[in-house]
Amino acid sequence: MLARLERELPRGDWAYEPKWDGFRCLVFRGGDDIVLQSRNGRALTRYFPEVVAALQAVTGDAVLDGELLLDAADDFPSLLARIHPAASRVRLLSTQTPARFVAFDCLALGPRIVMSEPFATRRTLLEQLLAAAPDRVQPTPLTTDRDEAQQWFDHPQAGWDGVVAKQLGCPYTPGARTMRKVKPQRSADCVVAGVRPGAAGPVSSLLLGLWTPDGTLHHPGVVSSPPRAVKAQLAEELPALQVPLETHPWRGGFGLEGGTTGRLKGAGGRWVPGMTQDWLPIAPRLVAEVGYDRLDGLRFRHPARFRHWRPDRDPATCLVDQLVVGR
Repeated sequence: MLARLERELPRGDWAYEPKWDGFRCLVFRGGDDIVLQSRNGRALTRYFPEVVAALQAVTGDAVLDGELLLDAADDFPSLLARIHPAASRVRLLSTQTPARFVAFDCLALGPRIVMSEPFATRRTLLEQLLAAAPDRVQPTPLTTDRDEAQQWFDHPQAGWDGVVAKQLGCPYTPGARTMRKVKPQRSADCVVAGVRPGAAGPVSSLLLGLWTPDGTLHHPGVVSSPPRAVKAQLAEELPALQVPLETHPWRGGFGLEGGTTGRLKGAGGRWVPGMTQDWLPIAPRLVAEVGYDRLDGLRFRHPARFRHWRPDRDPATCLVDQLVVGR
């Protein structure tokens, strides 16, 4: 069951929950057997033994929908690091960065399949099932008061990424976007410091930059699908904008700091003679306002969205302090 993005909380016969920023997870509990599964069918059980142990303490067989989170709920990179192939590492991380399961729906209880029943009924069954559950397995907070949900949105706790709304009479609809999600809109003014060509032309994506206090051009991420008019404009202006790599702030590479899971997507390595260069350096003179949702440190977790050019903005003032760390 998926959610459609909206910009305001809906009014009417809705229930509201925090939108958690973790791994969406289905739990299948039958006797002593516990299976954790991602929404795309990937097996997660072996990576979270502490969650499995907590679920074994729940009385009753069930299928639950929810979210896997770390105790430090706003540490998404460390959550990614929990997916590790080595069993010894899995055991170590289960004590160093333990996880928990926040449940927000019940699909089956014992032999009873409840997906066709109203959400209000499913929520009651969920609360009854988890009434005496360990702390690592808890139902998500819920309210039917829109004003309270708005407070959640305006003042989120650690690990919250907005608010999800569900109609109280709605059945569980796998694959359908019948829920609503409302997420904060954030923006930053970035310099465009490079482009990547694509099969359809010389501009496929924009490489963004923000200046640090020490004069380094930090790479926070990319605009992967700029509007057609923006691609056409840049393609026309490329001859005047392109500069030799040896004169560019990224002549030594960009995004080299890496992350919890290794090299960052979109990063460019240190260029050496003979290496194929998959991006074109341009003078960091153009400023674009871009929208983004989440940050991991000073890096956009997902590709940014191009909003518009900012010809009024001095490129030298596009600093990393625009980014709200941890939000």
